[in-house]
This record gives sequence, structure tokens and C-alpha cells, in this order.
Amino acid sequence: MSKFIIFLLLSLNLFAVDFVTLYRNEGINSVQKEIENQLKDKRYWEEYLKDKNVDLGYYESKKFVLLAQKEQAEMALYVKDENDYKLVVKNSVIHGEHKGDKFTEGDKKTPNGVYDLVQKKTDVDGFYGPFALVTSYPNIFDQSLDKKGSGIWIHGMPFNAARENFTKGCLALNNPELENLEKNLDLNKSILLIAENEFKKSTKEEIILILTTIYKWKDAWKNSNIDEYLSYYSNDFKRADKTGFTSFSEQKRSIFAKNEQKTIRLSNMDISPYPNSFGKIMFKISMDEDYQSPTVKFVGKKELFIEIINNQVKILSED
Repeated sequence: MSKFIIFLLLSLNLFAVDFVTLYRNEGINSVQKEIENQLKDKRYWEEYLKDKNVDLGYYESKKFVLLAQKEQAEMALYVKDENDYKLVVKNSVIHGEHKGDKFTEGDKKTPNGVYDLVQKKTDVDGFYGPFALVTSYPNIFDQSLDKKGSGIWIHGMPFNAARENFTKGCLALNNPELENLEKNLDLNKSILLIAENEFKKSTKEEIILILTTIYKWKDAWKNSNIDEYLSYYSNDFKRADKTGFTSFSEQKRSIFAKNEQKTIRLSNMDISPYPNSFGKIMFKISMDEDYQSPTVKFVGKKELFIEIINNQVKILSED
């Protein structure tokens, strides 16, 4: 309830809606509905983001952003500092022997994209230095594209031997730099962005478009408005299990036809610009979902991989 009150007070100043009178006359549900309408209005987000730096994305739960740029052979760690990002450290890094995005196992390429750091692995061969930070490659979008391979790490260098100036696909740092990097981040609150060339920063206009669209998409989902809901999906949509848009839409039409009453809460939203080899303006969206209906109850993570095309958000894949 405290978060709700804080959010309500912020909204009071923005649009001067008389929430107190609205509450007195129509009750708390009307206040909630008005706030949800404002979340779909870009004016709210323009005000909310006006002093925030979104170059590396918009994060409500993540605090640390690792940015690897392969062509520049460097990796930088940033930490969220109030409304800005503070550079913590920048190091030289080596990557896969071959240029380009990873698609097949053994192609000796480092993937382009956005990944979580899921584990600090200490039982590694000495060739990889003191430990390795394991990434979430392949992610849902990678799987939808049938990308192969696994075991993409951030690791160190051999203790007592030389090595080539490239890897089989991992990112590698000198051992002291790896240890310093790990000391300055929290794995559970970190995100890794890997770009082939110079990283393309996100803009406030892009983030605002995404945020307003997400809340419109959520409302269409909640209200079983199937045509509007499906309009947010690309014709090229594909899930990790290779289900395409046609099968997905048929499944959703069947579910929405039940017209069940449901509540959907989305929180801890993280939006990362997604470097890719397709020339698309892409983002990964990760959030906590709390879905309650008479037949289904789900509390967990929700991931969307989207592109912006013709000033519209289209979902390419989801978990």
C-alpha cells in the first residue's frame, strides 16, 4: 500500500487530478483506474524520466550494467547512481576468435545480445583463471532463432601459461581485473550487454514508447481484448519452443474467449537495449508478473523481446 500512496502522490502533481474527490465519490477502484490510464499516457513518463539517464536502458531492479563492445575489445561496468550511471571500471577484454553473432555450437563467436549473470563458477580448470561468471546464453530470443551452443562465460586467464588473444566464444579478462570486477557487482542485480560494434544508446523517446505500450498491452490482456492484444505482436513472433504467431494467436483466442476476470500486476521492470545482428531497434524487457484468474495463478518472471518499427512496439518473442 505504501508504494501505491507514493505513486498516487506523484500523479497528483503531474496531472492535477483530484484523486481525493474521486476516491470520496467513486471509491478506490476509480482511483486505481485513473492511475492505470496515466501509465498509458506518455506525458506521465516524460515527466518521470526527465532527469533520468536512459542511455544504457531503464532499470527498476537491476543496479549494475556490464557493457562489452567486441570491436573495441573493451568491457565497462556501470552502476546506477540515483538518476545517472557511474563508470566503475573499464578493461580490455578478449572475445571469440571469429567476428559476428553466435549461431552454431563451435563457431568460436561471442553472441550479441543481453544476458543475466546466473552463477559464479569456482570449480573451473586453471586455464580459465580463478573463476568464471556464467551468462544466461542462450536466452529466450536466442532459442526462438534456434541458436546453438552454451557455456558463454566471463572468465580469467591461465595461471601459469600463455594463451591465444581470442577465445572460443567467452569474454576473458586478466585475472586481477576479473577479481576486481566481481567485487564491484552483485550478480543478481547485474545485466550484460554485448555489442558487435559501438553500442547504440537508447533514447527517452524509445523508453517512453515501450513503457506506455507495455501498459496498453497489459490492459488488453486483462480485459480479454484479443484483437488489440495480438496487435502488439510481430508477424515474425516465435517462442523458444518455435511456436509461431499463427499457433500462438489461435491459442490466445481460445483462452480469451472464456472472458475470465483476472488481475495482472507487473513490477520491477527492466528495459535493456538489445544489440543484434539484424539491424533492428530491439530491447529486452524483464519484469515480475503476478497473474491471478479463476483457472490460472502465476507469480514469476516475464520476459519480452521487442522491436520498434514504424514507431510501434512489436513483440518478437516471450517466455
